[in-house]
Amino acid sequence: MGKTFAIARRELGATFFSPVGYVVAALFLCVCMIKLVPPPWYVDEWFILVPGHEASLRPLFDLMALAMVFAVPLLTMRLMSEEFRSGTIETLMTAPVTDTQVILGKFLGVMAFYLMLLGGTLILLVLMMAYGEPDFGVAAMGYLGMVLLGAAFVAVGVFASTLTQHQLLAAVVGILILGIFGVVMPFLIPGAPVPLNYLAEKLSVMTYFKDFSKGIFDSRGLAFFLSAAGLFLFLSVKTLESRRWR
Repeated sequence: MGKTFAIARRELGATFFSPVGYVVAALFLCVCMIKLVPPPWYVDEWFILVPGHEASLRPLFDLMALAMVFAVPLLTMRLMSEEFRSGTIETLMTAPVTDTQVILGKFLGVMAFYLMLLGGTLILLVLMMAYGEPDFGVAAMGYLGMVLLGAAFVAVGVFASTLTQHQLLAAVVGILILGIFGVVMPFLIPGAPVPLNYLAEKLSVMTYFKDFSKGIFDSRGLAFFLSAAGLFLFLSVKTLESRRWR
């Protein structure tokens, strides 16, 4: 595991030195802050602190899940694509590390940055404590759901980056995959005919995330997100292995 963590530290450092990491972090946190208080002329439960309503982080979790559809592929697009473009993949593949260690290291590096992004949103929980009485059980389950969702999303992003040497193309592929399961599928559930609506519900990310955002632990969601992360990491390893034979 030492080699895996060494790669993870390298990728975390690269993300901190990358302008993309700072831009994504800034935009993500700005979007989250929009959820805090509604303007005087518009009062809706879509916000966290609404006069006359219970303070809740659930609107924030729903927004963060949607935002990660776009943010995560931007964070992961360079992981393998840059290695292919610059030619450093040849050095990496001849180093005493396995393909699995390379993929896991890059996955863990971005996950560490992802967790820091989530940590930045805790300021909203602090503000809720100052102006309301937040349910810490709901907050804990919501953040657990975001960690599980992030693991699956980052794994998809890693897989997309193994498919091409072009970073923007890797980002587009990642956004398309996450968009289908995170945005398109939920819209198909109410209007699609049987059995398409049933299939959409089973494949929709939001089907499993919504219970976590309500403060409910869902073992099905745990299995879904971990299985999705494992599947796409496995596909990433196999895609990287296939390059050895080209």
